[in-house]
Amino acid sequence: MKFLVRKAPDNFIRTVNDEISSLLNRHFDSYFPDSKYWEEENKFTMPVEITDSGKEYDIRAELPGVKKEDLDIDIEENYLKINAKKVEEKTESEKNFKRSEFNYGEFSRVIELPEEINVDKTEAKLESGVLKITAPKMIKEKDSKRKLTVK
Repeated sequence: MKFLVRKAPDNFIRTVNDEISSLLNRHFDSYFPDSKYWEEENKFTMPVEITDSGKEYDIRAELPGVKKEDLDIDIEENYLKINAKKVEEKTESEKNFKRSEFNYGEFSRVIELPEEINVDKTEAKLESGVLKITAPKMIKEKDSKRKLTVK
């Protein structure tokens, strides 16, 4: 008796693509061990978590291996732009490694928040490879009403 297992077409295509990429990478790595030409482009992403406590936004971004002096954060209205650089540090013993899967280089991410934030009170801290940004929301002034007298 045979059983058929239904697979989603996109998973099948992704699996075949991954297998072909892996095969080609292994093949060309044997000829060009120090070349990253055949590998995919640097796909370093900056995963983020954004929470809303009502009065402020708490943004956490994973930045493993990034030093605080290699971070640049710009704020404008309700946009945060995080620029980071991860520098490769080679020692004498590491110069001849056969494979490196670490990501190095510059990357950035723009985060749009639903409301305008208070730029002056926004703070950032980098701890254990996680960037933590606390961005208080702008306090909206209550509409003030008054009656004007005609002179």
